[in-house]
Amino acid sequence: MTATAARGRPPDLTVHLRRARDHVDRHFADDLDLDRLARVAGVSKYHFVRSFEAAFGETPIRYLTRRRIERAQDLLRSANLTVTEVCTAVGYASLGSFSTRFRALTGESPVAYRDRWAARGAPHVPGCFLFMRGVVDLGGTTGPGRAIGEKRGTGRRP
Repeated sequence: MTATAARGRPPDLTVHLRRARDHVDRHFADDLDLDRLARVAGVSKYHFVRSFEAAFGETPIRYLTRRRIERAQDLLRSANLTVTEVCTAVGYASLGSFSTRFRALTGESPVAYRDRWAARGAPHVPGCFLFMRGVVDLGGTTGPGRAIGEKRGTGRRP
């Protein structure tokens, strides 16, 4: 008997849970919710939450939040972007929510984190280069059916 089957989870469910976790890793900046992630895994959202937490040790939303904050840390360390630009680039619509979650997970504000890394003298990638290369897309401002000034979620999805 495999370790996953011994814990009461069929081995094929683990594959579906990994698919949902990989989806979060690839699309962390998108507007993800439990319904959408459960559809990726092919199970009900309640079963998905319980199974995901049992398999990975945290709920899907906590995992999503942690991945967003980890990406924000990368951008604050290496890119010449404002905190607001980083906030929207990692999928937050509210700077206040982003700052609160960032502080809760890292122990310092995004500005203090960025300033601490800047004091070490590490070179920053210019923000215009990141936008031009498509590394950072502030809230889906590029792509088919999107205008620069459009609000998030109002454009057509490809």
